[in-house]
Amino acid sequence: MTASTQLPKGFKLATAQAGFKYMDRADLALIFSEKPAVCAALFTTNLFQAAPIKVARANLEKTSGIRALLINAGQANACTGDTGISNCLETLRILADLLGINPEDILPASTGVIGDHLKMDLFENNLPRLVEKLGLSTGLEAARAIMTTDTFPKTSSAEANLGSGRVGFWGMAKGAGMICPNMATMLGFILTDLRIDKELWQTIVSDSVEGTFNALTIDGDTSTNDCVLALAGGESGIEISGDEDLEKAVSALDKVCSELAYEIVRDAEGGTRVLHIEVTGARDKAEARLAAGAVGNSPLVKTAMYGADPNWGRIVAALGRSGALFNPEKVRVRLAGVEIFSSGRPVEMDRDAVFKPLLKARDINIQIDLGAGEGKFTLLASDLTEKYIEINARYRT
Repeated sequence: MTASTQLPKGFKLATAQAGFKYMDRADLALIFSEKPAVCAALFTTNLFQAAPIKVARANLEKTSGIRALLINAGQANACTGDTGISNCLETLRILADLLGINPEDILPASTGVIGDHLKMDLFENNLPRLVEKLGLSTGLEAARAIMTTDTFPKTSSAEANLGSGRVGFWGMAKGAGMICPNMATMLGFILTDLRIDKELWQTIVSDSVEGTFNALTIDGDTSTNDCVLALAGGESGIEISGDEDLEKAVSALDKVCSELAYEIVRDAEGGTRVLHIEVTGARDKAEARLAAGAVGNSPLVKTAMYGADPNWGRIVAALGRSGALFNPEKVRVRLAGVEIFSSGRPVEMDRDAVFKPLLKARDINIQIDLGAGEGKFTLLASDLTEKYIEINARYRT
């Protein structure tokens, strides 16, 4: 786990124990930018858009600078109709009055059970306490406050030494279930003190998300509330000047997003393995993604990896139904670094003896060459265990 608490300049955090669902921990978090921040945002592609997603989208159309992010755990406020929208707007109005800013300058995010309304009395009682604690909470405390079935808080940080000085990047995320690469299937929040143009910031954040948060899967599900909100406050006064600066800034951002994405898969509900599924030799990137997704979302592959079973047949069967086009005779599969399938048939070996020690590792590489072109894609996936069923069979209650 990355235990990072160093925030970029110009940001403050606060947490509060409101009691929305969890009685023994904070479940409300506030991120505050001392200056209006440029915001890059990505939202769930699920057609059932939660109230905070709708409100955040609308607010981004109304303001040029974001001052705060308000995040709660325990109530998703999804599929809650006009009442859900009104309640969401009211929480922003109360917070805006306390902070002395406009409600449109705040973006909301919620996580929890779909269909549950916000408990407005608890918001009204705890938002003043939240503002009073502004600047007193650490990054780990904020990350812990937004967890649901997560077992640990997820944060990451990085620095970029640009030509005119050093800038910082920091992020936190939550997610352990209902995770599939279809935008950014979790909640993720990125902060930087870099001064940057909104259009460029949106571009580099979108690109980073595509290769990190959009390249992971736990169970093939996409939530109603998922978003990545990235604030560039500009407090450092340092701007990107030239291609070298841009490359360094992108590298720092990618580091933060990559570490958070890995931590999400490592914390998969009931998970014991992180599968690194690398597909090469596809006709194009889209088909490489199809192939990797079919393998990473296959319950049969996932359970085999949980049981340390080198069942290559499950991998190639998933490839064959993925929608990617290739000649089966040209496919090669390496499992944990050892070639197990080639030329349309398994490689002769004592598979159980060879793979028994290799498949007990936390991280397992599955390398697939389709032999059809130059397309490639890498996906992080979890295994599937009895514990996942236990957690989700009782999640609502």
